[in-house]
Amino acid sequence: MRKIMPDVVESQPLSTLSPEDTVIDAVTLMRDRRIGAILVTNDQALVGIITERDIVFRVVAATRDPETTRIAEVMTTDPDVVAPGADVMTALERMQSGGYRHLPVVDGGALVGIVSIRDIYASVRAELEEAVIERDAYLTSTLDD
Repeated sequence: MRKIMPDVVESQPLSTLSPEDTVIDAVTLMRDRRIGAILVTNDQALVGIITERDIVFRVVAATRDPETTRIAEVMTTDPDVVAPGADVMTALERMQSGGYRHLPVVDGGALVGIVSIRDIYASVRAELEEAVIERDAYLTSTLDD
């Protein structure tokens, strides 16, 4: 079974902001890095996550000004996390049960990454493709015998 790190998420530059930054800072960073979530840290400690959904539901739908609304006001605090050694199914089940599309990856209290449902999908797809190739190779070898 594949593990979150290094099988699904390799070492990656983290996209983080402070709770005091504004929502427009988060939106700009998401746009520039083509990502759907920003980890919110205070002195390098994870304190929250802000996602596209948070912005749509808690800022846009609430007609709040993204230029003056601080991330702390609309982020998801104390987010669920996953360990780097967790298997893919554990992360997928946690995402499904919590309705998440992103999970921070924390190793012994240190923030080391983030895994998205898109990352999980790509990993599961690759694993299935490998299984099909192995099955085909096995079938071909038994037919040749």
